[in-house]
Amino acid sequence: MSPTASHPAPAKPVRRTIAGLRWWIGGMLFASTVVNYIDRQTLAALAPFLKEQYAWTNQDYATIVIGFRIAYAIGMTALGRLMDRIGTRLGLTVTVAAYSIIAMLTPLATGLRGFIGFRFLLGLAESANWPAATKAVSEWFPKHERGWAVALFDSGSSIGAAIAPAMVIWLYHNLGGWRPAFLVTGTLGFLWIIAWRFIYHPPETHPRLSEAEREMILADRRENQIVAGTDESPRPRMRDLLRVPQTWGVIIARSFSDPVWFFITDWFMVYLVAKGFRPENTLIAFWIPFLAADLGNFAGGGISSWLIRRGWPIGRARKVVVAFGAIGITLLIPATALTSLFAIAGLFAVATFAYAAYSTMAIVLPSDLYETRSVATVSGFCGTASATLTICSTFLIGWISDRYSFEPILIGASIIPLVGAILVLLLVRNTRGTGPAFLRKI
Repeated sequence: MSPTASHPAPAKPVRRTIAGLRWWIGGMLFASTVVNYIDRQTLAALAPFLKEQYAWTNQDYATIVIGFRIAYAIGMTALGRLMDRIGTRLGLTVTVAAYSIIAMLTPLATGLRGFIGFRFLLGLAESANWPAATKAVSEWFPKHERGWAVALFDSGSSIGAAIAPAMVIWLYHNLGGWRPAFLVTGTLGFLWIIAWRFIYHPPETHPRLSEAEREMILADRRENQIVAGTDESPRPRMRDLLRVPQTWGVIIARSFSDPVWFFITDWFMVYLVAKGFRPENTLIAFWIPFLAADLGNFAGGGISSWLIRRGWPIGRARKVVVAFGAIGITLLIPATALTSLFAIAGLFAVATFAYAAYSTMAIVLPSDLYETRSVATVSGFCGTASATLTICSTFLIGWISDRYSFEPILIGASIIPLVGAILVLLLVRNTRGTGPAFLRKI
């Protein structure tokens, strides 16, 4: 008897599947956003110390932040399109590696120009995170779960923003200055990449995805008329996407609300210092708005998903959250009259809760409206518009706060998202299923 007949080749071992694998993917997207925000918030947490060390004005600090925003605006559209071409797994690997390296190199900065240069590079590298994460949600989650999935990964922004001040100020005081703080926080991304490369593959080919979960994910795609032949059809051109009013609706949803969030993340510590509080004494109150934003992410995603399960059209379920979120942000206005640290933090918390619910809908809308191959591109449009308006608002914040006060800034931050919500209600009206083939009925 031949050796082959007596000893047949062993079968390849079957890998164990992971139950609820899509939520593990969502957890990795959450972790990437936490790391992303810790890296970017390191500067905001150190701003009072750096302003004193380098004798920067608010306008000087605004210029550094604008350097980040300019690159962010450029990168959102350019790298969003790239994410659609190279895929989520490679795309997020490259972007996290790039911004982690840049964060670790920031200690080489020696003054205002150096900080502007490194923040520009950081903004360019970080800009791909949201388009890529939104694309991953469209690949892995059915429509009734996308609100929850976006809430999960977007909540990483508030968690990262809440963690960063305590972490960074502790590093500043215990490691001998601001340079070690940038170096330590920059290493977190490489730990994330190891886990990401292990766990992420497309659902069509993932070796640890159960057949039942795979079929659920792909069945939702078929329901939205994303069949195998679609992948071979021409990719929608950027100008075709920009011709439909729905694209401008989702662009406005992001760009009229995100500047409020970036005002709070970049300036809240500076605002509290201007009110007479010391950075070390504000950490407990500083956390409150960011934890509220985390709850707002899940409230927005959860409410819209619950409404969809009860039979509401997707568009109506998303837009009702946008409307209530915009109303809640107006509570920044009474904060201008307060002097109590925790009262200020409380009203900011209500506003950030409302913003986060609004923002979750703004981020999920591209995955609702467009086929998977265009989601990162449209998300990139939104990010570029958001970053452009944030650049303008950052310049105005620095100019107005140096010459007047923060009060006019808070009033403007309350009104603009409300205007944006009205425009979203008017433009995102895809209830008849008419329009280009790449546009889904919601």
